[in-house]
Amino acid sequence: MSVKHPKVAVLLAAYNGMQWIEEQLASILGQLAVDVTVYISIDPSTDGTEAWCAAYAAQRPEVLILPTAGSFGGASRNFFRLMRDVNFQGYDFIAFADQDDVWHVDKLQRAVHVMQERQIDAYSSNVIAFWPDGKTHLLDKAQPQVEWDYLFEAAGPGCTYVMGKRLADSLKTSMLDNWQLLQSVSLHDWYCYAFARSHHYRWYIDPEPSMNYRQHGRNQVGANKGLSPLVARYKTIHDGWWFNQVQLIVRLVGRGGDPFVRTWLELRRRQLITLSFSALRCRRRVRDKVFFFCICWVTALIGNKSR
Repeated sequence: MSVKHPKVAVLLAAYNGMQWIEEQLASILGQLAVDVTVYISIDPSTDGTEAWCAAYAAQRPEVLILPTAGSFGGASRNFFRLMRDVNFQGYDFIAFADQDDVWHVDKLQRAVHVMQERQIDAYSSNVIAFWPDGKTHLLDKAQPQVEWDYLFEAAGPGCTYVMGKRLADSLKTSMLDNWQLLQSVSLHDWYCYAFARSHHYRWYIDPEPSMNYRQHGRNQVGANKGLSPLVARYKTIHDGWWFNQVQLIVRLVGRGGDPFVRTWLELRRRQLITLSFSALRCRRRVRDKVFFFCICWVTALIGNKSR
């Protein structure tokens, strides 16, 4: 008698991915102990990605290409389109995939096992960043979750996310209700984590890495290792992007009326100073708690370009 495996819809956003997408698809389709269907949405590309994917899908019934939908201008809108347009009926789990990583063969099997064992709604994990010169580095995102981290950061790389169907359906409904506002969200993984946590879904961040996270010049969000990403991160905060995204996500997930959030949501000078003293409740990693405290004070004292 055949064993019934969990059915997983893998949502893959592609753009100029010819260098890496074949290796990534092989790692997804080679997953152990799950039945996988891959849905690919392609941002109009210049390297032949559309033609290659169409030919590949013609030979693989478990790979489906979504119709052309114009330019998305970034991975976030492409993933939102996948969430909107893929029918989740018949699937047990929904997973995100980038075009350029390499999944460990038991990535989905482990995610499903952990979710069932812990009775949780969503899963993400650490990853192993790797570079063309062979260098690797464990990206540890699995520090204990804190009360308000979801309003200020994601649950690790979105390409590790696996959601149960109940959460995915609820998330899709909320996305459709807020579709126009959602288009201003820059990081889909941050928004999805914020929605889940703010609506009391249970999320587990696994310290065991589930995939190799390719680093190259075109990463939209990379490994954040070393000094230069820290400088770049400060620049996005000084430009106003980060705090604007915080306010947007608060609005989208409906937490603007919470007493704690009301004390800082307008991000005026006194409010930022007040917020700084809640750093322990707003970021998971110790280094990020310190950075959060400092950036609140710096922004309070010198402001940012958007204000």
